[in-house]
Amino acid sequence: MLSGYRDKGGVIIKNHFLKLHQGDISGIALVITNNLVHFIIVISTLTALGWPNYLVYFRVVPGMAIGVLIGGFYYAYMGFELARKEKRTDVTAIPFGISTPAMFVFLFGIITPLQFVLDDPEMVWRASVAACFLGGLIEFIGGFIGPWLKENIPRAAMLGTISGIAFIWMATQGVFDLFGDPVLGLPLLLLAIMGLFGGYLFFRKISPFVVAIVGGVLYALVLGRVQPDFTGIELTLPNPIKTINGMLDGFRYIAPYLVIIIPMEVYNFLVTMNNVEVAETAGDKYNVREAQFVDGSCTMISAIFGGIIPNTVWMNHPGLKKSGAGISYAWISGLCIGIMGLFGLFAPLHSMVPIAVTAVTFLWVGVVIVSHAFKKVNVKHYAAVIIAMIPPVADFIYSQITSAMGYLGVRATPQVDGLPGFSDDITSGLIASGVMWSGVPAIRSGSLVIGILLGTVTVFIIDRQLRKAGIVFMMAAVLSLFGFIHSATLAFAYRSPFPVAYTILAVMCFVLSYGASKWFDVSGTNDD
Repeated sequence: MLSGYRDKGGVIIKNHFLKLHQGDISGIALVITNNLVHFIIVISTLTALGWPNYLVYFRVVPGMAIGVLIGGFYYAYMGFELARKEKRTDVTAIPFGISTPAMFVFLFGIITPLQFVLDDPEMVWRASVAACFLGGLIEFIGGFIGPWLKENIPRAAMLGTISGIAFIWMATQGVFDLFGDPVLGLPLLLLAIMGLFGGYLFFRKISPFVVAIVGGVLYALVLGRVQPDFTGIELTLPNPIKTINGMLDGFRYIAPYLVIIIPMEVYNFLVTMNNVEVAETAGDKYNVREAQFVDGSCTMISAIFGGIIPNTVWMNHPGLKKSGAGISYAWISGLCIGIMGLFGLFAPLHSMVPIAVTAVTFLWVGVVIVSHAFKKVNVKHYAAVIIAMIPPVADFIYSQITSAMGYLGVRATPQVDGLPGFSDDITSGLIASGVMWSGVPAIRSGSLVIGILLGTVTVFIIDRQLRKAGIVFMMAAVLSLFGFIHSATLAFAYRSPFPVAYTILAVMCFVLSYGASKWFDVSGTNDD
């Protein structure tokens, strides 16, 4: 404990781990509210996919809650250690919880496609747990390789790819859902635009996010859109042995999704690195590697207890610091989420939250992520952000078309070139009807990696580094040759045209680089 330590003024520092600062109330509200929304989105999505309550409320929710619980306590401990080391009482703990981008990528890039393929919630849960555990392991490894990746992957490429997911899956879907129930949804849209984007302040400076959620729930109750259901409140203790056995079985299903899991978790541990650096700029210097280890460990522990969504450090530290939050908010909010998950309190909360409220969250988070991407990159790299956003859109289009065709009894299957798709006559009919389908299956397979590759190449070309662009294209050729991109499964894709195409692009970049000064104007070049 901190008793006995003195600050620079000679005043004895009290027990900083237990002391509740005035700003801690805001921190508790932020972490609980944001995590609550994440849990509700996960519950809503899984329920819509047909998952039974015993999977959702007795396995997934408690497992996710345990991960947040442990992380909240550990980050409070890190804050306590920093306060003791520097003999300060103004240390703010790092905010922690469910990763928003990872949540949407896992739900719509892994779990939803698996549900269509396997049509068995139990098996999909096993595969999802395996994917989450693997994601946590990658986050943990990020503590060793994160700095190198951060130096070598352009920020525009990484942020642009995630922005594509945020734009199409979150912001776009959010607006559609709000217009789907205009009497309930459009007033919430107005609140979102005013408070979340317009900067309007409500009574006593209450967060517009809280106003939209709480107000939306109350409004939905008045309109009769929702009916509270308090059944299912009971203590649930997950069985890690059963989960591990299921997870081991689930690993056999996730090979085709490694091209989604790996880049998503690379992004996740880079986000952790960035957010810890942001905390340092606000005055609290934490160990980046330790934070990455914590995120990965909490995600793996969550998976062992049944969770299916990775965790990460959030970007809200400066705001919490400014509000006067200390350390206590981290462990108190983690404890609250843990209790809610283990005692089944998310079930009645979910029954009271309409789709429109969830849609506001989709819209808000999506716009914030896209705005953040353009805010954090050089203006000259905006084109790279936009190009990197496009491949995730193909994933959305593919899911919409294959779902509609599946409803009609037509299933997408691997074709001769290794890509998922339909027979030649159906494909020709879709394209002739004006459906955006040509090239969609190719880009959809490994869309996150493709987005990063395209964004990276664009940055290098903008920066007049053609040889580096050529190296990236050679990497793309290798990745496509072994099925990491442009393929339904990991395999030697000898029939795929993409290894040849990428090799041609690499040769073009190398040749143009060596003859650049002879063939075209490269004034201002810094080609190496």
